Order: sequence, then C-alpha cells, then structure tokens
Amino acid sequence: MDLTAHHPRTGELLSTLQFMVQTLAAAGELRRDLQRQLTYDGLRAAEANGNKGGRRPAIPADKTDHVRTSSHLGGQSIPSLAREYAVSRGAVRTAVADLLPDYTVVDLDAPAPEPLVPSTCRAGPRLPTRPPTWSPPSAPCSTRA
Repeated sequence: MDLTAHHPRTGELLSTLQFMVQTLAAAGELRRDLQRQLTYDGLRAAEANGNKGGRRPAIPADKTDHVRTSSHLGGQSIPSLAREYAVSRGAVRTAVADLLPDYTVVDLDAPAPEPLVPSTCRAGPRLPTRPPTWSPPSAPCSTRA
C-alpha cells in the first residue's frame, strides 16, 4: 500500500488515501474501546462472583493469621517468617502491613515549618575521600585442588 501517493496536478495526498487511513484509525480506536469495555465488564462480573483481580498472595489466606500472630504477638522477625514459609520478605510485609508501624507521623497541632532561607541551605563541609586501597594478589590463584 503506497501511503505517499499524491495528486498529479495539486501535489496533495489523494482523498481516497486519506479516507482509507482515517477509516483504519477509526477501526483501531473502536477495537480499543471494545476491548476496554470487555475488560471492564469482565472485572465487574468476577467481582460479583466474589473474585478479585490481580495476583494471588504468596501466603495463602489460611496461613496469614498464623503469620500475623507470630510476627505481632510472638515477636518473630520478618526474615525468619519468610524463611519459614519459603516466601519473600515483601510477601510477609504485605501479610502484616497493618501491623507495621506507620512512618509518616503528622502532628496537626504542630506549627508549620519555617520556610528555608537560601543562606541556611548550604551543604556542610565536604570530607576528604580516600582513594580505594587495592593491591594485586601476591600469588596466582588456582581453582584446581
């Protein structure tokens, strides 16, 4: 398909070519809209059946309660729970997310912070850095025993 066809006298793109490109673009947009609508309807149908979208949790729901009580009441650390259940530390953190301390504390009664003045924004003194100390091995390394 030649998309560079021009009218012999005026030099403009052929109107049939413009029509064809616009029709293909409209068909593509219609397909995207239909796909989006089908996806939306599918998610709503799954939600009505009691399912939710997304990946299944690494720690099953029946073991989540044990993980939560072990970490909160038992004092077991997140890495030890991750080793015990053979999952990542992030999976354990997700299971006990509401038990972890919140690191963003906002005091509504505290006064607003003072605006920074450019003269107080200077960086502290730079410490001299030492070059890394490295020396080549004294003897050739061999992996054979």
